[in-house]
Amino acid sequence: MVDAARARKLADRIQQIVAEMLERRIKDPRLGFVTVTDTRITNDLRDATVFYTVYGTEEERAGTAAALESAKGIIRSEVGRQTGVRHTPSLTFKLDSLMENAAHIDDLLAKARRQDAEVAASAATAKHAGDANPYKEDADDDEEEDGDDGTGGGAARASS
Repeated sequence: MVDAARARKLADRIQQIVAEMLERRIKDPRLGFVTVTDTRITNDLRDATVFYTVYGTEEERAGTAAALESAKGIIRSEVGRQTGVRHTPSLTFKLDSLMENAAHIDDLLAKARRQDAEVAASAATAKHAGDANPYKEDADDDEEEDGDDGTGGGAARASS
């Protein structure tokens, strides 16, 4: 079993190497504006999944995926050379849906803010369905409460 800290360090190093390779060494024209967001490696250090985002259209995303697949061997050999591990992990590139999820959450938050503003606007001009004070108050109840001390003396006062 591999130490989890070692696996995380290796994943971080692979992420740095892949990002550097995409920025400096891979000159494929299909490669769009790519950001490597995360790298995860299996516990046996045999397979690494590299998550990436592409800024652009769906066509640019497809082109970038094809470019990454074609450059996978070069990137893997560079990962093996720079990490020095006995077995270089196989690389899998996976499009990260982080940007779409963030945009969806932003849309939901904007919708919630609009609905809150509508509720606040309608509450500012709203009136009670009934009276302003729905509890009945009798003038007689106020007088009895003033004389009643809670000791049962109210009945004695009524007999005098």
